[in-house]
Amino acid sequence: MTKEELKARTKKFAVDTFKFLMEIEKNKAVDVISFQLFKSSSSVAANYRAVCRGKSDADFLNKLKVVDEEADESLFWLEFLKELEIKYNSVELERLIKEADELVSIFSAGIKTIKSRNNKN
Repeated sequence: MTKEELKARTKKFAVDTFKFLMEIEKNKAVDVISFQLFKSSSSVAANYRAVCRGKSDADFLNKLKVVDEEADESLFWLEFLKELEIKYNSVELERLIKEADELVSIFSAGIKTIKSRNNKN
């Protein structure tokens, strides 16, 4: 996957998450969780754009770690929502969980690759 394809994928994840959140049940507690999920999912996309502008391997690695953490936090909030007894589109939630999990795997693998490359130098 190219960096442009991954940029588009992370942006789609953020947009899809936002659309999902617009449709779920609303109450004070869910609104707090929704806000956290919206922030972390949009941060994946925004910070991946910053990764692509990394000025060095160290800069790239540090920014990629932020993206990985935000993707993992998004996964947490999606899994958290799944366990609540609220109204939501279960098919879409499962798709978003799968996508968040795949993004975590992609970014974690990228971090490991960069670290191993840096250890060889």
